[in-house]
Amino acid sequence: MKAEVGELQRSYGEIRLFPESLDDLWHLGHLIGPRDLVFATTLRAVETAPDKIRPEKPEKRPVRLGIRVERVEFHRSANRIRVTGIIEHGEMAGSYHTLNIEPGYEISVIKQWRPIDRERIARAVKASVHAAVHILTIEEGEAELFRMRQFGPESVITLTAGSGKGDDTDTRSGFFERVASLCHEIQGPLVIAGPGFVKDDFVRVLRSVNPELAGRVLVVETRRVGSGAVQEVIGLGVLERIHEDIQLGNEVRMIDELLRRIAQGLPAAYGREEVERAISFGACERLLVADTLIRDDMVVRMMERAEQMNAAIVVFSSAFDPGKQLEGLGGIAALLRYKIE
Repeated sequence: MKAEVGELQRSYGEIRLFPESLDDLWHLGHLIGPRDLVFATTLRAVETAPDKIRPEKPEKRPVRLGIRVERVEFHRSANRIRVTGIIEHGEMAGSYHTLNIEPGYEISVIKQWRPIDRERIARAVKASVHAAVHILTIEEGEAELFRMRQFGPESVITLTAGSGKGDDTDTRSGFFERVASLCHEIQGPLVIAGPGFVKDDFVRVLRSVNPELAGRVLVVETRRVGSGAVQEVIGLGVLERIHEDIQLGNEVRMIDELLRRIAQGLPAAYGREEVERAISFGACERLLVADTLIRDDMVVRMMERAEQMNAAIVVFSSAFDPGKQLEGLGGIAALLRYKIE
C-alpha cells in the first residue's frame, strides 16, 4: 500500500490510500468504519435528454464523491471491498452509493486516526516493498503450498503422490518434480518445512531443476505439516528473519504466552469482564484484541483506556489460527503486569 498523510489536527484529518494487493484491501476493511468520510472518483449514471423517443441506456461518467460510511464489506474472492453510505459531497447528495474498491483504486479517508490505525498503515506500506513469502510443507507423498498474506496463511494448492493426471507422481522422484514445477512461479522467498529428511531430499531436487529459486529457500524443521507447520514456522520467528514483518509472529507468541499463563495461574485475563477489571486496576501490560471487535464501542473504550496507561495493543487477525483461539476466549484478553484478586 502507498499512503500520503495530509495535515492532521489532534490525529483528525485526511490520509490518501492507494491499495495495491488483496492484503491492502483487507487492511482497508479494518481502517474504514461507520461514520468515516471517504472521498473517491467513481462512475455515476447521467440522465439523458427527455425529448428522445427511445430511452437509451444511462451513460456513466466519472465523478468525485464524498461518502459518509455506513457499511464496509471485504470480498476476498472478488478481490475488492465495498464501502456503502450516503453521499455528502458531490452530485446526488443525500442518496446512497457504493464504492467498489480494488487494487489500484485511490481513496481519501477523513477520520479520527487511532494509533493502531497508523500502525496498520505503516505495516501495510512496509510490506508492499517485499515479495510475498511462500511456505511449502512437505512429507512423504504429500505437500501443501501456502502464500503468506498479512491476515494469515492462504493455502494455494495441495498435492499428494499419485494425484497428478498424466504425471509420474507415483514415484518419489516424480512427486518431487511435480512439486518443484508448482513452485516455479514463486518470485519471493520460499520456506520449506516438515519433519524428517524428506524436505532436504526435495531441496536437492529443486537445486537441480530450479537453482535460482533454490537460492531463495530457507529450510525449517517442524513437527507437523500443513497449517500446523506454518504456525510453527511463524512462531520460530522465521518471517522476521526474512523481511522483519513481526505481526504474525507476535500473534503466535502472544497467544502461546496467554495460554501458558492461564494454564499456570499467572497474571492474565480474558473475556470482557475480566479485562475491563484489569484495566481499571491499571494492571494491563498487553491488550490482545480480535480484529472482529475493533469497532465495538465497549472494546474501543477499553483500548483507549489501555493506551492511556501505556499498554501495548496487539490486534489479531481472525483469519489466522491465533485469532480464532482468541475469539474462543471472548475475542479480548490481556497479559498483566501483576496478578489481581
